[in-house]
Amino acid sequence: MSLVFAINGQRFELELSSIDPSTTLLEFLRYETSFKSVKLSCGEGGCGACVVLLSKYDHVLHKVEDFTVSSCLTLLCSINHCSITTSEGLGNSRDGFHTIHNRFSGFHASQCGFCTPGMCVSLFSALLEADKSKFTVIEAEKAVLGNLCRCTGYRPIVDACKSFALDVDIEDLGFNSFCKKGDTDSSSLIRFDSEKTVCTFPEFLKDEIKSIDSGVYQWCSPASVEELQSLLEAFKANSDGVSIKLVAGNTSMGYYKDEREKNYEKYIDITRIPELKQIRENHNRVEIGAVVTISKVIAALKEIRVSPRVEKMFGKLATHMEKIAARFIRNFGSIGGNLVMAQRKQFPSDMATILLAANAFVNIMSSKRGFEKLTLEEFLQRSPLEAYDLVLSIEIPFWHCETNSELLFETYRAAPRPNGSALAYLNAAFLAEVKDTMVINCRLAFGAYGTKHAIRCKEVEEFLVGKVITENVLYEAITLLGNTVVPQGGTSHPAYRSSLARGFLFEFFHTLITHHTTEKPSKPLPMLSSSQHVPLNDEYYPVGKAVTKAGASLQASGEAVFVDDIPSPKNCLYGAFIYSKKPFAQIKGIHFKENSIPDGVVAVISCKDVPKGGKNVGMKTGIGTDILFAEQFTVSVGECIAIVVADTQRHADTAANLAVVGYETENLEPPILSIEDAVKKSSLFQIFPFLYPQQVGDTSKGMAEADHQILSSEIRLGSQYFFYMETQTALAVPDEDNSIVVYSSSQTPQYVHSSVAACLGIPENNVRVITRRVGGGFGGKAVKSMPVATACAVAANKLQRPVRIYVNRKTDMIMTGGRHPMKITYSVGFKSTGKITALELEILIDAGASIGFSMLMPSNIIGALKKYDWGALSFDIKLCKTNLLSKAIMRAPGDVQGTYIAEAIIENVASSLSLEADAIRKINLHTYESLALFYKDGAGEPHEYTLPSMWDKVGVSSNFEERVSIVREFNESNIWRKRGISRVPITYQVSMLATPGRVSILGDGTIVVEVGGIELGQGLWTKVKQMTGYALGLLQCDRTEELLEKIRVVQSDSLSMVQGNFTGGSTTSEGSCEAVRLCCETLVKRLKPLMERSGGRISWNKLISQAYAQSVNLSASDLYTPTDTPTRYLNYGVAVSEVEVDLVTGQTTVLQTDILYDCGKSLNPAIDLGQIEGSFVQGLGFFMLEEYITDSEGLVVTDSTWTYKIPTVDTIPKQFNVEILNSGCHEKRVLSSKASGEPPLLLAASVHCATREAVKEARKQLWTWKGEDGSSFQLPVPATMPVVKELCGLDIVETYLKWKITQ
Repeated sequence: MSLVFAINGQRFELELSSIDPSTTLLEFLRYETSFKSVKLSCGEGGCGACVVLLSKYDHVLHKVEDFTVSSCLTLLCSINHCSITTSEGLGNSRDGFHTIHNRFSGFHASQCGFCTPGMCVSLFSALLEADKSKFTVIEAEKAVLGNLCRCTGYRPIVDACKSFALDVDIEDLGFNSFCKKGDTDSSSLIRFDSEKTVCTFPEFLKDEIKSIDSGVYQWCSPASVEELQSLLEAFKANSDGVSIKLVAGNTSMGYYKDEREKNYEKYIDITRIPELKQIRENHNRVEIGAVVTISKVIAALKEIRVSPRVEKMFGKLATHMEKIAARFIRNFGSIGGNLVMAQRKQFPSDMATILLAANAFVNIMSSKRGFEKLTLEEFLQRSPLEAYDLVLSIEIPFWHCETNSELLFETYRAAPRPNGSALAYLNAAFLAEVKDTMVINCRLAFGAYGTKHAIRCKEVEEFLVGKVITENVLYEAITLLGNTVVPQGGTSHPAYRSSLARGFLFEFFHTLITHHTTEKPSKPLPMLSSSQHVPLNDEYYPVGKAVTKAGASLQASGEAVFVDDIPSPKNCLYGAFIYSKKPFAQIKGIHFKENSIPDGVVAVISCKDVPKGGKNVGMKTGIGTDILFAEQFTVSVGECIAIVVADTQRHADTAANLAVVGYETENLEPPILSIEDAVKKSSLFQIFPFLYPQQVGDTSKGMAEADHQILSSEIRLGSQYFFYMETQTALAVPDEDNSIVVYSSSQTPQYVHSSVAACLGIPENNVRVITRRVGGGFGGKAVKSMPVATACAVAANKLQRPVRIYVNRKTDMIMTGGRHPMKITYSVGFKSTGKITALELEILIDAGASIGFSMLMPSNIIGALKKYDWGALSFDIKLCKTNLLSKAIMRAPGDVQGTYIAEAIIENVASSLSLEADAIRKINLHTYESLALFYKDGAGEPHEYTLPSMWDKVGVSSNFEERVSIVREFNESNIWRKRGISRVPITYQVSMLATPGRVSILGDGTIVVEVGGIELGQGLWTKVKQMTGYALGLLQCDRTEELLEKIRVVQSDSLSMVQGNFTGGSTTSEGSCEAVRLCCETLVKRLKPLMERSGGRISWNKLISQAYAQSVNLSASDLYTPTDTPTRYLNYGVAVSEVEVDLVTGQTTVLQTDILYDCGKSLNPAIDLGQIEGSFVQGLGFFMLEEYITDSEGLVVTDSTWTYKIPTVDTIPKQFNVEILNSGCHEKRVLSSKASGEPPLLLAASVHCATREAVKEARKQLWTWKGEDGSSFQLPVPATMPVVKELCGLDIVETYLKWKITQ
């Protein structure tokens, strides 16, 4: 029996008996085919990087059905007679890119490019789906809702999608290479035509569809319920019992990851049983087969036409279901599977809750009881279904009620992401039959709040039936509910979840009192609109031009090669890390569970395998070294103990999970698990004096001059994980003469090079490190990439075989660390006007167990904090050495904390003086004189200090003062929603670093460029190409404008490009450009004499032919060293953000952000715009969304896409406006340009500050109801929904009702 399917039109036939049924489609695509556009990022269906289009043919209806699926969860055996289309199947560099690929490129919507192929397939699917009707802007914005991107900030991606919408307003599309500002003609935007597009289901496959023989193989596909029943009975009758897995969509594997390691004897595919796939409707109910996908359930519910009441109710069920997971999960996940997870494994299901309120029934087939029909409530309360039991169908009744009564039905969910792809803190659904304000009947369901399964609150239902809803009755019902909805022990945010239940019940019934609402709900708007003001500059053409990113279309098609895309060499092995789960313990040994060596394991590599003459070094930099493998003791959780090497990546990962490390903690000192403990025990790292920032002025004098003082106020800041889309990865290949080649996804190949050489004990000229591109870095692939590459090298050296590691997402999150947590204690003195006279700080930074690049933190923190004139500034900064995971330098390291500290102090001063924070900010902005005092030579020339004028300019362009008044009016007239608006400046100091480059001109006139900087998605290659075009264009040959097309930037090779330094700090693009300019200067000097001898203008190709003929050296290398000028300079920006807070849920919606950012003379404004937006949104994650939680011993518990939530399309500003300021000539900068990679991240503090303003209004209202005076407060970072809700009042609903009752 064969498994037959197609991938991108290519036929595949596999013998079913030869396939491991647990093999996923992703594994097959990446390891068994040449198609590499499908990326592995999370491996749990939570990111969209692995999305493919799956097409099925219905031979009865003669119709092809296309939909996206997550290939990391889709089992290969389940795609029999299906066709798969990946992004390179849509189009590619050989056959021509698809319109979608070019659209992503032209809208500057791909940066690192790792997520782009999945985005393109999601958009393609949405266009196919909408083709029969109309692809609207609303549909466009939903197209990539479940796909994650860490680089772009989503705005350009959404605009690329919207450009295909039939109702798009051309002026609402963001900056792109198709339409100029002011264009009204959209003819340059090619429309999507499904008739002319890709064939998603090849003809040859239609002829091969036939019935499937079942029961003989490990994978069975019964064709009827009877056949399934006989199979189950036969398996159960087996004397030993047969372990089975019933397969529908297999999406549960994304949540229950241990499923991957279970070796089932039989897999039974139940998706081909007609009875389980049907949706049947009669006069009083709809019956849905258990394997019907959630997407099809949604579509069916929207089509039901029974009565207006039923249609409305089913429409709300469908709308809620659209918030379950992402579309590519709903397309394959089944309604029955979702309910079985809820029943059997206590999955926090939305489906169970909303269907419980709708009084659904479940038909099951049980091995003990036969066929049964149960209410959903009975089904959920039963003991967990056995392996041989299954759900056959779900019935949802049509509710009918008396003609003079009204049927009310609403569903609710509070989740970190409003539109899906996040588990709810609590979900609820309420159905009530009411007559005027009397409740005749009701069903109240709650779930996902830390309970075994969704429940009905019958006590509250009984209390309400027959009662007229008044504030008194509602207060009693809510009090009663508080005793029922109680999260189990160990549930996060239990009080918040309980308050949500009370708030939702209040929202539902309070409408009866207020006649549906006193507040007009705002109209639903498209999720995102934006404007960009980008200065174009042709002074140094093509520098300054908005050239699309080099290779963007290649990234979109998925042909751009990342480290894990490099084909595995012959005999390649795969590694996985075994890491410490104890912060400080003696290592007694490593063994595997059940003391048997797992399948495929070749070796376990540890410190004992470091070769003789080598050192156990995993990181070697100019600041210091760090060990690779733990030796006798572990010093933190997440520390590398060993790597297990196996024949496949899956076997390696499984074996690592099965590894058991023996620990001994007796007679050891307790681990240091807090910065306070570190200070107490004097466990501190020394900071090199030249890296310690300088104090400013005399703070004791400043304090004496102050009218007011705030003393010893505390701030705490937590961590943030990088969440690059490509996890840490490397490939090491042994070479001749005891040398080794390492392919590393690293920001620091030079340091990887020296680390590998030191560890193996070989000369550095025996090591070669190659890095072509990196799928996102953000600082996480600086220090933390070194041990990954070095571990690969040690294993490859030991086994004399190629070894590669692609670290799975969970391990990456546990071992990589993140931002530095810190505790800040400050005292500040200030005048009654708000002018600050002195600031004293004590800052304790948790560096973790090793130093890494943590020594850079103090100067960065103070550098960003000095954006205000504090009068005088003193500080005591300590780098604490703890038994926690070593921290890494994440994008804007220390700077983002520094800017937040400054804003927290400003807001505290404003609060104590009862003044507006905006006024305090303005009065404490620097004059140029004070700027020069605080920043010394980094302040630059007076004309370069643009911040004060930018402050005023953004105030005008954003209508700040007018909007402050509008916000005030809104807050006065709205009880349950409050708004806040805030304007925040930033100053960001960067340093130029030495950077090498080489430019070579080949015989045909094409140019190859090498630079030390690494392409991380920041557009470095693109800017380098432009600089090469400009610098060689100074020769003024004929048609030099075509030079740009002749230039190719190639991968970094540590033996070819030495002194590559460090790609980070926002200035590597500038440094690389300047290095290339110097090279070109040399080449121009060599070519100039030939030009002069030619006697007139000459074509470029002819000039190069002559140069070759005359043996002119056409390769030049140089090292840019920033010695002639101050190596530091300041970047400026201002942002205004406005938010709206829902006081019932604590959800914060960013309504609008206006950014003004000084780029000097931008080298490429399109790329800088992308950096500004992407950086800002990453900052938004830090300030508002991303909870980095560890257990009591420091082990990260938010270790997956299920628990760690980065921003998505639905969490960015609804109106996102960016203006790039061309601040003119900066003689000491590279062609007057300035950095854009990191500084804008700090501007996201404006969202946090605006949220604080909204919370302040909510608290003012709450204290009024309570008849008490309010107290000051601090809004923690991140300001997540539970945090905001707690500050707005967990008891806000009860307080309001009590207040109303007493009125």
